[in-house]
Amino acid sequence: MTSSTPLQAPDLAAIRAAQERIAGVALRTPLIRLNVDDAPAEIYLKLENLQPIGSFKVRPGANAILKLPPQQRAAGVYTASSGNMAQGVAYAARALGIEATVLLPAHAPQVKIDALQRLGATIRHLSDADWWQVLLNHGDPDQPGSFIHPVANNDVIAGDATIGAEIIADLPDVDTILVPFGGGGLAVGIASAVRALKPGTRVLAAESAHCAPFAASLKAGRPVDLPGPATFITGIGIGTVLEDMWPMLASLLHGAVAASLEEIARTIALLFERNRVVAEGAGAAPVASALAGRAGGGKVVCVISGGNLHARQFIDALSGRIPQP
Repeated sequence: MTSSTPLQAPDLAAIRAAQERIAGVALRTPLIRLNVDDAPAEIYLKLENLQPIGSFKVRPGANAILKLPPQQRAAGVYTASSGNMAQGVAYAARALGIEATVLLPAHAPQVKIDALQRLGATIRHLSDADWWQVLLNHGDPDQPGSFIHPVANNDVIAGDATIGAEIIADLPDVDTILVPFGGGGLAVGIASAVRALKPGTRVLAAESAHCAPFAASLKAGRPVDLPGPATFITGIGIGTVLEDMWPMLASLLHGAVAASLEEIARTIALLFERNRVVAEGAGAAPVASALAGRAGGGKVVCVISGGNLHARQFIDALSGRIPQP
């Protein structure tokens, strides 16, 4: 089932409105230069790992909730997410004084469950199949409150787009932006802002080579499902491209790049050693590809989408090992 509201890329007015709307909840994060002298490009880092929940997802969560009519908002919200969107919705809901419920699949990481409990969210566990069906159906008829889809929601995408507007404001002559690719909302949002503000800039999806569904979909000319083996990386490599996101993704993005698990693990360590940046696997993937030269030269911005990495996995990466799931 598709969303009852047709999906469309946000225009500049919607992006500017989202910026104003979320200003009291989300941070305007810095853009800094990567401290690597021999890189193939001038690489910059958009530090969304510095958001209150350690992820950009506070932006779309806050924007979608704040767009609800007050009476509807007061009745509470819920989302289906195994990752950072769950925390984004929970954090924004707590900041606004409303109830939030998170529907979690069976494989949800304990570190994310612990974070949701700290944020005061109500947690419902579903089988993986039932959880996925909630995403496809854009909600669960048995769950009260307003459903905030983690990806395929116009207000979510507009919240994501605020990152692109900030990048262009801080680095107007950027040549390429690498965006971690999970469900595609972040990529579509940033590409929408770029199209409105600096259409000559390339926006590339950054994937992990262990599971790169967007690259496969581009090659096939249609959404493709791939097996998604479990790795230390969450947030990208979910194995599928959502049907209702595909038209925007295909028209707005300029291609895809992919880094190996080894490259991403090494990059987690490098980001900490050179810039004292803590990035989760999804957040390090764009930098890994940029360092490998896959984004070309010039000025390249890598979106560090989050820093929610388990301490054990972080230690593994710093020790030169590929972290375990």
